[in-house]
Amino acid sequence: MNLVLLFPEDLLAPDRARLAGRRLQHVREVHRAALGQELAVGLLDGNMGRGRVLRLDEEALELELALAQAPPPKLPLTLVIAVPRPKVLNRVVAAAASLGAARIVLLNAWKVEKAYWASPKMKPENLRQQMILGLEQAKDTVLPELRLARLFRPFVEDELPGLLEGGLGLMAHPGSGTPAPPIGATPVTLAIGPEGGWIEAEVQSLLKAGLQPLDLGPRILRTETALAALVGKLF
Repeated sequence: MNLVLLFPEDLLAPDRARLAGRRLQHVREVHRAALGQELAVGLLDGNMGRGRVLRLDEEALELELALAQAPPPKLPLTLVIAVPRPKVLNRVVAAAASLGAARIVLLNAWKVEKAYWASPKMKPENLRQQMILGLEQAKDTVLPELRLARLFRPFVEDELPGLLEGGLGLMAHPGSGTPAPPIGATPVTLAIGPEGGWIEAEVQSLLKAGLQPLDLGPRILRTETALAALVGKLF
């Protein structure tokens, strides 16, 4: 936790906060904070700054706040990610938030098993918690927009073209042989398929919607590895 992320309900006053639970435990056991010490803090969807420890015990952490720093800007990036295996999902969502994606769409695909959608990890409260962990890691306060798209064709045909307006659409797919293009400040919509790649019908649908193929090379990467590699190449 590089940033202690605060929520509106933590505020006792505009310049005072009290928190408990996971964040209290982390500050005590990992930061090993002491009275008077300053911690990096930020208010969800608000500014960042410093919090001076006024109280720290087994029950609560109280901070005096000075929040004058704007959060880092989001990347002009929409990620469309085929739902990965449940044990991978948490890492992917946290990484996407940490990297600064403005929007995350979790999309169904032929190789996505139906059981993935029924996993407790797909519940909104878990996905939000993973994004919060990503913000804490990256020192950010603004959650990405999150969208679940259970139906591939309606999303690709009806919604994806609107996301592509005024920007560049890319489809990561092994074997396409197309390297990452220079993008500058252009908004990007990047679609990342299952670890075995999109099936041919999905490839054709994504191309028809306006995406361009993008190839990272001959190796087949795990979703979270491909995500980091692609964002690194593009931005």
